[in-house]
Amino acid sequence: MKVALTVWENRISPLFDCARTLLIVDITDQTETGRCFEPFHCESPSSRAAKLSDLKVQVLICGAVSDLFANMIETSGIRIIPFVAGAVDEVIDAYLMGAISSSKFKMPGCGTARDNGYRKEN
Repeated sequence: MKVALTVWENRISPLFDCARTLLIVDITDQTETGRCFEPFHCESPSSRAAKLSDLKVQVLICGAVSDLFANMIETSGIRIIPFVAGAVDEVIDAYLMGAISSSKFKMPGCGTARDNGYRKEN
């Protein structure tokens, strides 16, 4: 499985829509097996969704994300875990342990759009 995280200075980027770097983490049996950074300079919702699909990402962990971008990404079959904040390594560890929905990783002021750490279904 491939999990993408938007990163800025070793933290989750506060806004997906303008993030410039992805960290791609390979996970097998709930264990990290590799990671690499990818430039993420595409601008439009469709180009960002296409880049994630091209990288074979199955889960995206990010900060705030606009509905336009989120809808395009989810339409591509990628699960989004939005409104996450914190140090990248701590967020990855929490994801692997199933604790990503902990209040420790909740973006300040974004709690109402969360449902156990995952984007609510419409």
